[in-house]
Amino acid sequence: MTREHDQLSEPAVRVAVAELQGLIRDHYPTVTFDVGPSDDPQGVYVRATVDVADADEVVGVFLDRMVDIQIDEELPIDVVVVRPPERVARELRARQPPHHMTAVPLSGRATPTWRS
Repeated sequence: MTREHDQLSEPAVRVAVAELQGLIRDHYPTVTFDVGPSDDPQGVYVRATVDVADADEVVGVFLDRMVDIQIDEELPIDVVVVRPPERVARELRARQPPHHMTAVPLSGRATPTWRS
């Protein structure tokens, strides 16, 4: 049995992971989680996938408690928030200019202007 597996089976770790998941789920009910061992650093990795514009707003929900768990309770749990790939792809497509527009720099100007 590996050290990572031992950490995942520790009751204190399971309780702390469930608490962090609950904090996030209270604010973002559609969140999904993946939990597994982490090699760098050694510990438990919780990935929260949340469909939001700004992942930092989700981090604000649990960060203080996660730090308390890591420092005061000395439990090696790290939560990472990711956005669904579909949302990221939509946002990237929305940032691209329409295909019929091309950038044409005007002489004497440092920035290009758009011409259709």
